Amino acid sequence: MKKSIRTLCSLVVLVSASAFASDLKVGDNAPNFSLQATTGDFYQLSDYQGKQAVVLAWYPMANTRGCTIECKSLTEQGHLIREYDVSYVMASVDPLDDNRAFAKKTGADFPMLSDPTKQAAKAYQVLNMFNVASRVTFYISKEGKILKIDDDVTPKSAAQDIANNLSVLGIAKK
Repeated sequence: MKKSIRTLCSLVVLVSASAFASDLKVGDNAPNFSLQATTGDFYQLSDYQGKQAVVLAWYPMANTRGCTIECKSLTEQGHLIREYDVSYVMASVDPLDDNRAFAKKTGADFPMLSDPTKQAAKAYQVLNMFNVASRVTFYISKEGKILKIDDDVTPKSAAQDIANNLSVLGIAKK
């Protein structure tokens, strides 16, 4: 019995790790998307091309513990990110109404995008075995190129970590 449990756990770890494997690499063009935000507006990556870098933070599911902690980090310490010439958004495959309620509950002062068709999540290769987005943050240049893919996001320090990464990546301050 213990051997079966160990085998099952090993398989889960292997499958979970493969959820983060991505054909997208630093230097690739970031896939364009058109997703509706909690504000009702639609956001397209192509709208930022030539204008501003973008941080796209995928999260698994609204109203879950880790996602709430990450969202609150970006809300409470968003000033650290806003020092840079960058737009930042969080995105999930949740329905828009779920994300609206989540944004209201957490006081999110930035766009939270909904991808209920999962097309953008598939393009970014973040769907995991549970058919929700993995917690992965993409840093995208003004030119639309992927600068960094962070699949080791710490929800509690997400805002500080994003600001640190923007500094390391040489994103200009405002």
